[in-house]
Amino acid sequence: MTAKNNSTRNIVLILMIVLAAAFRLLAFKYKDLSNFNPVGAIALFGGAYFISKWKGYLTVLLTLFITDVMINYLYTSKFSLWYSGAEITYLSFALMVLTGSLLLKKVNMLNVVLASFTAVLIHWLLTDLPWLYGTLYPHTLAGYGTSLLKAIPFEYNMIYGNLVFGLILFGGFELAKTKYAFLRTKKQLAL
Repeated sequence: MTAKNNSTRNIVLILMIVLAAAFRLLAFKYKDLSNFNPVGAIALFGGAYFISKWKGYLTVLLTLFITDVMINYLYTSKFSLWYSGAEITYLSFALMVLTGSLLLKKVNMLNVVLASFTAVLIHWLLTDLPWLYGTLYPHTLAGYGTSLLKAIPFEYNMIYGNLVFGLILFGGFELAKTKYAFLRTKKQLAL
């Protein structure tokens, strides 16, 4: 793969991620879509396909940051660059990128489904820590359990989002790779 082809491949990956992330903004207008969004699938996708893994982390986390700023503005009419618990949220998405790079070395339906469930588990266990949100839940194991139980409907939406957007992103890129050789890695071109 030439440097030019790698740059073109990266541009395609970034455009796919940005287009998918735009769907995240719909949750502002349609509240039932809360957590039914592409961010988990985007994280897995970035981890799986960027040859330089740091580009996957940078693209995913920057996309998350930009859409967070936009969503915060839609809700508050103020620009807010950070929010309470953001560091844990970003850590969970960085771990999802890592999950994509580890579990999706071979992209197929089973691996994408397993990675999608793993991503939700990471999000659920990290972002629902009770001490992140003040006094909403007691800062005990029982409070953590309550927080986890209350989060289940949101995590269902996230798994549906991961599966739907995973199908679109991974399926779309795999299909594109069959038509455009410049999207394939050196290893794939040798096959």
